[in-house]
Amino acid sequence: MRTSIATVSLSGSLTEKLTAAARAGFDGVEIFENDLLASPLTPEEIRARCADLGLGIDLYQPMRDIEAVPAEEFARNLRRARHKFQLMERLGADTVLVCSSVSPLAADDDALATGQLSELADLAQDFGIRVAYEALAWGRYVSTYDHAWRIVEAAGHPALGTCLDSFHILSRSSDPKDLEGIEDIPGEKIFFLQLADAPLLGMDVLQWSRHHRCFPGQGGFDVAGLVKHVLRTGYDGPLSLEVFNDVFRQAEAGPTAVDARRSLLILQEEAGIRALPAPAAPTGVAFAELVTHDAEPLGALLTGLGFARTARHRGKPVELWEQGEARVLVNTGPAVLPRFRLRSRGGTPVDGTTLTALGLESPDPAAAARRAEALLAPVLPRRRAAEDAPLDAVAAPDGTELFLCATNRPELPNWRSDFADVPHAPAASDAVRIDHVALTQPWHHFDEAVLFHRGVLGLDAQESVDVADPYGLLRSRAVTNTDGSVRLPLTVGAAPGDDTAHARHIALATDDVVAAARRFTEAGGRLLPIPANYYDDLAARFEFADGELDTYRDLGILYDRDAHGVFRHCYTHTVGRVFFELVQREGGYQGYGAANAPVRLAAQHAAR
Repeated sequence: MRTSIATVSLSGSLTEKLTAAARAGFDGVEIFENDLLASPLTPEEIRARCADLGLGIDLYQPMRDIEAVPAEEFARNLRRARHKFQLMERLGADTVLVCSSVSPLAADDDALATGQLSELADLAQDFGIRVAYEALAWGRYVSTYDHAWRIVEAAGHPALGTCLDSFHILSRSSDPKDLEGIEDIPGEKIFFLQLADAPLLGMDVLQWSRHHRCFPGQGGFDVAGLVKHVLRTGYDGPLSLEVFNDVFRQAEAGPTAVDARRSLLILQEEAGIRALPAPAAPTGVAFAELVTHDAEPLGALLTGLGFARTARHRGKPVELWEQGEARVLVNTGPAVLPRFRLRSRGGTPVDGTTLTALGLESPDPAAAARRAEALLAPVLPRRRAAEDAPLDAVAAPDGTELFLCATNRPELPNWRSDFADVPHAPAASDAVRIDHVALTQPWHHFDEAVLFHRGVLGLDAQESVDVADPYGLLRSRAVTNTDGSVRLPLTVGAAPGDDTAHARHIALATDDVVAAARRFTEAGGRLLPIPANYYDDLAARFEFADGELDTYRDLGILYDRDAHGVFRHCYTHTVGRVFFELVQREGGYQGYGAANAPVRLAAQHAAR
């Protein structure tokens, strides 16, 4: 099916928006009136620009407060409409969106609304234009799709149809039975379909709509379910995105358009419209790669944690450190860092050790790469020697390289074969594996990152969690595979300049966090000190064996418990932009110690 996007969904000038939409692969656009009014281009020049880019102008929008108004007001509306229809002729647009009235002059009179919309359609037909009537969720008297359809049906005018909008429909009701009536609308009378998702928020629907819409798959609505109902009517028009979002309006148009197009591809897959390569969800973390200009502090930290330097890349300045199944690559060569740079409180970019890449164990790396390519995440070009194992990587929205790889599986190329073993003492083996890797996101790519990891990699997105930081509020949402062998908490700060985004971190799973913490401190390592007040609160909340809480206090171990199990964890100091966490899970605990995050964040601020 054709895909389209409203220009209001992107930032920048109209020309920038059109270019971004075309480059992302959209077939058409909805031109929002404000974008046209602010453009220095004439309607003819905009039409030619769209044609050059291969874009159709699928909709011009919006016309407001047209129907069910006094006669003199309607006469003024028709005069305004004539001007707009002449403009649309110059643009080459043949469908106009008319929103249900919110005017205080409007009457609760369906017959009047029907008659006036019929007159409007008569005028539109003279210009070869169709009128798509849409029920706003906050419309004064017409606020539901079925009410709008009853008016359109009563008019019986060939140039008058309805526009269905997923936000306006799903924000009013999530009951599947309320959507069944869509299938009673003839497909040819659905002139347009607008799509948006949104987080499930308890707030005024107008403010919800104007500020918090997002692309399908990034919120809590069943947009795919609605699309299935619409397709059963025989609708064959565009799938078009209309998203009002404060973040998208400030973010770079190009990446946002790619994110938008990816969301529609995934939506079409979920709705059964399009077949994509099946996801090959990762089954583990093969390695985390750190880039540093000074390997000595990082090497000391890894040694203290029990890692041993076991191998060196045959052709690149990269060393492999291992402990149990946990592997860390230390890269001292030039590298492309993620496209965001954390800043200190004074605004100076923070340099030093950075987590730039993850190796994800894939059951079928080639299949995973095919899906990534199909979802607009092309395989990254790499400098590779003839003897190097073929290893594909894609870029996450934040710029992190995600390698799709296999470790020691005879039937697949083995990335480990690129490394030559070096003499080393056995690792301490306190850590069993990498438990999770927390990836800080640029403030304007958080929702995009969640959709990317879910759609491209086949991971499951958990519920979003808000965490209090001394300097703002952090938002976190983890993506995981089915058995929890891959856990990637994605975190974002509260604002564009929010430096509370902090460093990224690697959490190492251990069977005995107390023993691992003691070994680390005995090796000269420093764990993050935790305020005594935290342990006083723990004593009030939980009962501990004699001396247990004193041990936690002495070592800086934090503690959490839920209905399923217990979580004990502690943190190293930060090196550059990276720190490590030691974690011990007991029972069925699946979280990340969110209750302790405010204390940890405050301690990190204090340790700067």
